[in-house]
Amino acid sequence: MIIKGAEALGPGQLSAELARGAKIVVFEYCVSLVVVTFKRSSAPHLVRPGQSTLGLSLPYTLLSLAFGWWGIPWGFIYTPMALFTNLSGGRDVTAQVLA
Repeated sequence: MIIKGAEALGPGQLSAELARGAKIVVFEYCVSLVVVTFKRSSAPHLVRPGQSTLGLSLPYTLLSLAFGWWGIPWGFIYTPMALFTNLSGGRDVTAQVLA
């Protein structure tokens, strides 16, 4: 599995980053086509301590804002959920990736 932001790190270096407080997060996005709505997660991203997730979540947030609302009824349900997840820093999946 490729973790964005950690491509150049070896397993030991990644473990050291995580020990220093880094975490691995995914962002959600929603795309709707009137009667079909897709809610998906991004590839995992390494977020170092003190690093803002706003820039990392921006493409997924904008995609959901532009194309998520158009599905009935799930677009109106999934889009706010994806936006909330992204704007609150993403979903922490560090434990799942390490397992």
